[in-house]
Amino acid sequence: MGHIQDRWWKEVTDPVSGQVTRVKTSSYGKGLRYKVRYLDPQDNEKSKSFPDRQKKRADDFLLEVESDKREGKYVDPRAGEILFSKYVVTWFGGQSQDAATQENLHNQVDKRIEPFFGRMKMSGITIPRVREWIGWLGDAGLSLRYQQLLFDRLSSILNAAVEEKIITSNPCKARSVQRPSPPERRVTPWPEARMRSVRLALPIEYRIALVLGGGTGLRQGEVFGLAVDDIDRDALQLNVVRQVRIVGNQLVYALPKSKKARTVPLGGGVLDALDDHMADFPPVDVTLPWERPGGEMVTARLVLSMGGTACRRQVFNMGVWRPAFATAGLEYRPREDGMHGLRHLYASSQLENGVSIKALSLNLGHHDPGFTLRTYTHLMPTSHDRSRRAADRLFKPRGRPDGLETA
Repeated sequence: MGHIQDRWWKEVTDPVSGQVTRVKTSSYGKGLRYKVRYLDPQDNEKSKSFPDRQKKRADDFLLEVESDKREGKYVDPRAGEILFSKYVVTWFGGQSQDAATQENLHNQVDKRIEPFFGRMKMSGITIPRVREWIGWLGDAGLSLRYQQLLFDRLSSILNAAVEEKIITSNPCKARSVQRPSPPERRVTPWPEARMRSVRLALPIEYRIALVLGGGTGLRQGEVFGLAVDDIDRDALQLNVVRQVRIVGNQLVYALPKSKKARTVPLGGGVLDALDDHMADFPPVDVTLPWERPGGEMVTARLVLSMGGTACRRQVFNMGVWRPAFATAGLEYRPREDGMHGLRHLYASSQLENGVSIKALSLNLGHHDPGFTLRTYTHLMPTSHDRSRRAADRLFKPRGRPDGLETA
């Protein structure tokens, strides 16, 4: 059990009378008065000092220390003195070692988290400080969706610090801290007419990108990484085994998102479009490093290429994709009209034709069918009509005045 030392006063016992009196020490009036001494869970002696007139704070601290030791929640007060900028370096090492993921993490932390918290001690990142930071993000004009991503990133860093007993709690989890929450945005798939207009407006050598996006649900990087050998004609499916990514401004091959290869059913019309495209624009052997610059060199015979190499996202988007909307006489909507919109069109078409959420989730390469359901539940055909028809089989309806019936 620890104890509290009063550095300014000491008790002296008279050897004759045995009377105890308090006398000033040589430290009287100098420095902090109360020194809490205790043993940590490893039996190392620790101490913390408090100024005059703060005996109650010292008592409370000692009680908290002993309670935390019993409950296994003890955190060395000195551990939290490490600066955020020093601690976060160790946090990066515990995250995904995927090169592109590390690049994104550094970009988010270095630009939007470390400039605010970098010079603070970890123990100094308090609830009020987190609230100030959220306001700082808002003043920077960042979207709520990006603010939410950054908030989750900071919370992850602080969670790790709690687990490592650097700090006692994560202020991001306090009830009084409101996580930035963008308004719910329902997916609105393109009308087929819009898809067909854009397809015709695209340069003919790049139209296959739209067909693959809308007809198989592939992500843009997966479309760019599709090779001839990935087309299984006998099984009528595509083997989605790579994507093209940008790491350090260099094109690389990598596994699809979440590092999960998958197979996707291949419709006859999509296969016809692939055959026509490859007849007019023969596939090209493209060699790129795997996962990161300097990685193992891998060659794939790509279905779609640009200038003899793999398509670069920014060049394709700005030089091919967006101009097609102007050619088609359509206004380009940044949130709805990127190539990702084709995945929504694919999902809508699949659901309308009775494909289950579980099957759709596998086709899209989602990590969890629940995510697919949350994203596309409003696109699922209503069960109301089926319910009405079931009831009408039991209780036949009369003809309606307008000549229509409910079934």
